Amino acid sequence: MNAIVTVVGEDKVGIIAGVCTLLAENNVNILDITQTIMQGNFTMVMAVDVGKCSVSIGGLGTSLNALGEKLDISIRIQREEIFDAMHRI
Repeated sequence: MNAIVTVVGEDKVGIIAGVCTLLAENNVNILDITQTIMQGNFTMVMAVDVGKCSVSIGGLGTSLNALGEKLDISIRIQREEIFDAMHRI
């Protein structure tokens, strides 16, 4: 099962490493990463495989939110079907 992780915030050191480490700790495989830095703002969209994730999507979302608060950024995870449906509207 695939999902999309979206990270938005001010560009700072450690964002990518922090998110990638958290995902790896939960057995989430990163399939693709797209990032944009524009005028100090950072946006990253990651396609991930959560098929072997060691926690539920909700639990992973909670961990990502806690990391986001620590780094002062916004992180959210959505199942890929929901992400695709939202962008078709």
